Amino acid sequence: MQFFIAMTPPTSTAQMKKIRVVKGKPILYDPPAVKEARNTLNAYLSVNKPVEPFIGAISLRVLWLFPRGKTHQNGEWRITKPDTDNLQKLLKDCMTKCGFWKDDAQVAREIIEKRWADEPCGIYIEIEKLEE
Repeated sequence: MQFFIAMTPPTSTAQMKKIRVVKGKPILYDPPAVKEARNTLNAYLSVNKPVEPFIGAISLRVLWLFPRGKTHQNGEWRITKPDTDNLQKLLKDCMTKCGFWKDDAQVAREIIEKRWADEPCGIYIEIEKLEE
């Protein structure tokens, strides 16, 4: 399964959680930017979700294409934040919620790239069931 989400990829990540103390206990919460990123990803992903969730080991390839500015070339590697692992965490959490698989622990192989790009920008996703 493969698809492209035409959008400006979010730069807010799951690691941006905030902490507040309620009755002496720490409570983690998502700030508004992370909530917005999560809601946007869920909306785009739900349109592409498989009829049945993937079962077993999965290979996930993701290409993040960010809009390039005047100082970058089309296809140039993006070596600035956010880190690929932080981007992937939010994406995989959303894919789990949308029903791509039961648990993102099923992702046994990942290939992640982030690049600067001319339009269209977005997220290219490829999911493949791995042989047992």
